[in-house]
Amino acid sequence: MQRRTALRGLAATLGGFIALPTWATNWTPDSLGFISAVSVDEEALLGELVETLIPETTTPGAKSLKVHQFALRMINDCYGEQAQKTLQQGLALTETTAQQTYGKAFAEGDATQRKDVLAKLTASADPVGKSFVNLIKRLTIQGYTSSEYYLVNVQKFNMAPGYYHGCVPVEKLTAAGSR
Repeated sequence: MQRRTALRGLAATLGGFIALPTWATNWTPDSLGFISAVSVDEEALLGELVETLIPETTTPGAKSLKVHQFALRMINDCYGEQAQKTLQQGLALTETTAQQTYGKAFAEGDATQRKDVLAKLTASADPVGKSFVNLIKRLTIQGYTSSEYYLVNVQKFNMAPGYYHGCVPVEKLTAAGSR
């Protein structure tokens, strides 16, 4: 009976890996398509949030790589209804916290004010704020590090890592230490 249970678990795991979206790695903004889960203003706010987490320096920031669209697609397609509610409530909470603290919208604040708003959300007694910031941080890092720009230019990703040298004499290979 344990063998059947193990086989069932292995089949479920394999099915889960197959069912994961293939666009989640080496994605481009064009591969994401249109996401209608939030309004245009909320998408712009999410863009400013991810830009606060990974700002543009000598390399493109998260907003210019459209990581916020990646996060929206992941929440819409891969996360449950609770994460979608957390996204909606967290975006509203971000705006109200920025308005209460600095008297202006989150997008109008400078980098230190934006970081302060995120810190206040993380430290607040409201569980939505902390879970929202953690969700967006996680998806921002995942989206940035799996973007085409990061994989090609920073990680120097090579689709086929090994090369076949069929015309090299065997003595030359063994002298170099490879077998």
